[in-house]
Amino acid sequence: MAPVSNTVVGIDDDQRFALMKFRRSVRDVLKPEHNDHYLLRWLRARQWNAEAAEKMLRDSLKWREKWGVDTTLANWEAPEVLEKHFPSGTTGFDKEGSPVIIVPFVGLDVWGLLHSVTRTEVIRMILRHLENYLATARKQALVHGPVALKVTVLFDLEGFNIRQYAWKPAAEMVFTLLQLYEANYPEILKTCFIVNAPKVFSLAFSVVKKFMHEYTISKIKIYGTDTKKWQAQVLELIDKDQLPLHYGGTLVDENGDPRCSLMVKPGGKVPKSYYSKNISEQNKEYKRVTVKTGDKHSVDLLCMEEESVLKWDVGIESHDIKFLIKRKDQDGNEAIVHGPKKIAEGPADLGILPVTGPATYSVIFDNKSSYLRNKKVYYDVLISVPENDLNLSGDPEDAVEATEETTNVAVPAC
Repeated sequence: MAPVSNTVVGIDDDQRFALMKFRRSVRDVLKPEHNDHYLLRWLRARQWNAEAAEKMLRDSLKWREKWGVDTTLANWEAPEVLEKHFPSGTTGFDKEGSPVIIVPFVGLDVWGLLHSVTRTEVIRMILRHLENYLATARKQALVHGPVALKVTVLFDLEGFNIRQYAWKPAAEMVFTLLQLYEANYPEILKTCFIVNAPKVFSLAFSVVKKFMHEYTISKIKIYGTDTKKWQAQVLELIDKDQLPLHYGGTLVDENGDPRCSLMVKPGGKVPKSYYSKNISEQNKEYKRVTVKTGDKHSVDLLCMEEESVLKWDVGIESHDIKFLIKRKDQDGNEAIVHGPKKIAEGPADLGILPVTGPATYSVIFDNKSSYLRNKKVYYDVLISVPENDLNLSGDPEDAVEATEETTNVAVPAC
């Protein structure tokens, strides 16, 4: 088979010059497979700034070396619990030859996995899957051309319950994954269909998209439970014989399963026999940030329970700053639920506020009225919920073991 063509179309003279400049600046680290299509991904991710693209690429290559992406990852033996209970797979290719990745997201028991293995091991598992899909895409491109170099993804949120993802360790892992993806896999996504999304998903997406590049967001299409609507859109890109019967295709696996579970691992509840540690909150560590003159700093926390508590421990190193808390529900209605008030240099301001979900609570440090001084603030904020609401197993013993846990989707949003 012939190599993928290096001929690039659809770029203007300035962009072609940026590509030439970029190629010269990184020629010492390029591999034979790093053709112009590969380099364009980094340039587009940095708005055609060759210097910025060079830094991004070199940082990514260092990251790949650190994680052994091109050396040890392929032969890494994942823990048994990940091999059995990590949901993902593929059943074929889209109409342009790109791999179709299917993720039955409800099968991801993030609570169980993070009590059984480390966050690093979960991330390594996800990276191994992604690298395998991209290797397949490169092989497909030898036949179908550069259009096959990207991936098409179907996220199924049927039965999705967001409570586990408001749990602090889970939320932190999600944000870490998004940051790793944006820094190291620019423009590999052709389309991502998120289907069977419950109404409350909009709250979670409004938080996580702050970590996403505009390009990534533009490729995501979110649909509710109207099967006919989203299946029609999916089938515009994917032929029926490449898609499980459950999603509007014609495929079943050799067991006759319409979800093709032999090809797309469903994941599922992690048995407690795999649990190896008890994750508890780390000792409190303040986050610190400088709020510039005329600006504000917002920390978003996702609340899913009807009876929860928002706790804060906040302070400022000098002078004072306006402090308030806003609530935004799943219909987009906003209201101030605490403050505004001033917090000043001195003892930290401690507080507890009863909160209800589903909603997003924004803890805000407002320096907009100051035109002379930047303000250095520090904070520790979280939302507290019962652990048995997170562990969603239905086991009677869960109620016995339940203690108060903290959930915390704390996302800075200036």
